[in-house]
Amino acid sequence: MKIIVTKNYEEMSAQAGKLLAEIIKSKPDCVLGLATGGTPVGVYDYLTDLFERGELSFARTSSVNLDEYYPISSSNSQSYRYFMNKKLFDRVDIDKANTFAPNGSAEDVLAECKKYDELIDRMGIDVQLLGIGRNGHIGFNEPEDELHRGTHLTALTPDTISANARFFASVSEVPTHAITMGIGSVFKAKKIILLASGKSKADAIRQVITGGITTSCPASLLCLHPDVTVICDEDAYSLV
Repeated sequence: MKIIVTKNYEEMSAQAGKLLAEIIKSKPDCVLGLATGGTPVGVYDYLTDLFERGELSFARTSSVNLDEYYPISSSNSQSYRYFMNKKLFDRVDIDKANTFAPNGSAEDVLAECKKYDELIDRMGIDVQLLGIGRNGHIGFNEPEDELHRGTHLTALTPDTISANARFFASVSEVPTHAITMGIGSVFKAKKIILLASGKSKADAIRQVITGGITTSCPASLLCLHPDVTVICDEDAYSLV
């Protein structure tokens, strides 16, 4: 596990953006595993800036998203498909037909999860971008006695619902479930980049870097992957 500590969020975003840009340039038809939430927004801004300056193209790139709320329509402004369109896809030259996310309005959730894992197996993931929750979750793999291997429907913890409430008019509007890649799905990526910013993520990062491997901190399992880079700012690193 490689650790990169930056001064602040902006530097964290730039470091991650440079890594992703290098991967895209070296393999233009790469498959990106993408994350949502507040943490990766700066990375998407950085990549968009490179595109606007003519230094990067996504024309041959594909993507798979980590998760999606359930139930929710892709046209809903709070859906993660909508988020990705607004924060990245609408701003660069990627073919949206080559961008994938779990179907948050699927009638048969089990079939959708199976279909999504088959998609991941077929496409492969060159690099998976991850954020980390205050409780150590990655994607929506919440702390539990047992973690799921494949893509699955999961109930969100009160802590995660509370953390995501800032994106909604009220906490009551936050979906209580989500479709998420499982730990095994995430581990299929050749490379993983984990981002963390702010003191609220400090305990989770401490557990990832210095703690034991436990399902009570799902991100701690990343120690078992052969190619993980943790990029965090000084606040997130402060308890290590």
